[in-house]
Amino acid sequence: MTWIIVGLGNPGEEYTGTRHNTGRMAVEQFAKDNDFSVWKPDFKSKATVAKGTTAKNLVALVCPDTFMNKSGSAVVKYVKSVKAAEKMVVVYDDLDLAVGTMKVSFDRGSGGHKGLESVTRAVKTKKFARVRIGISPTTAAGKIKKPLGDGEVAEFILARFKQSELPTINPIFKKASQAIGSIITDGYAVAMNKFN
Repeated sequence: MTWIIVGLGNPGEEYTGTRHNTGRMAVEQFAKDNDFSVWKPDFKSKATVAKGTTAKNLVALVCPDTFMNKSGSAVVKYVKSVKAAEKMVVVYDDLDLAVGTMKVSFDRGSGGHKGLESVTRAVKTKKFARVRIGISPTTAAGKIKKPLGDGEVAEFILARFKQSELPTINPIFKKASQAIGSIITDGYAVAMNKFN
């Protein structure tokens, strides 16, 4: 059975490099690190897809070309059963984690992330791995400084990373790429021990 790695984000030029496209950027990094095929549009599923192998495992990278809250409609074309979802990894931005940090998790709630909610509804299970990448700034004391209120949150997640954050965010894409590889080859439990 093929592994499905989903990078959540919004389609279109205006969203490239925004915080809400962090999942998509991390999956693009994984494709680069593993010499995957060229990205191709899959018009039927409304996604951009690249295929390849990692440690002899067949892998399909799926970046939905729907808006975030409709991500599940693209994913469900690739993950057709609860059983198949066990070989899915969803990579996305997380407001509860600081910029430059990430966590591997399994069988959790959405934490209010609309893209993840859409995927969970579509595949009818929470039993799949996630790679959560932090996007929130921190105070001088290292406390997370999350935006509050729907308007502020929307403005924040649809903004690009600050220039000063790039030295922190770029290495985390590399780490996320390694975590995805570890989930595929060793399983999520090993990856959690290694990367959390």
